[in-house]
Amino acid sequence: MTETRDDNVTWLTQEAYDRLNAELEHLTGPGRIEIAEKIEAAREEGDLKENGGYHAAKEEQGKIEARIVQLQTILRNARVGEAPRKAGVVGPGMTVTIKFEGDDEEVTFLLASREESGAPIDVYSPKSPLGSAINGKKIGDSTSYQLPNGRSLGVEIIDAVPYGA
Repeated sequence: MTETRDDNVTWLTQEAYDRLNAELEHLTGPGRIEIAEKIEAAREEGDLKENGGYHAAKEEQGKIEARIVQLQTILRNARVGEAPRKAGVVGPGMTVTIKFEGDDEEVTFLLASREESGAPIDVYSPKSPLGSAINGKKIGDSTSYQLPNGRSLGVEIIDAVPYGA
């Protein structure tokens, strides 16, 4: 099995892919029709400058259209199935245990797409600062990543096993 580090690929289970595809179909079909009806009904109430219902419906329409674009991008870049995985090497689809520098407590999470919600453990994106820093590392490796405040935090890889193993 070949390891891959294509940053544009989003690995999804068949269940997650089907759920996102169904959401996209709803939003592009009935979802758009429903919001268009809300906008039309609000328009009929009169003056649009002071019409709260109209502005709320237009804002909702904007959110729906943004979600449609997000879903289209995710699904276009999705690969359904299992990400290439090898026990001991951090990558998408792996349950990873780490220890932060200066902290004796271990943290365990699933390294996967945020769209894989429903996992019984915390999910960290491979595209996050931490996920990017540890992707491809092996058990025993240490690395660091940049925090939002600009400081750097060290992390040690304790374990990496395929999710569900």
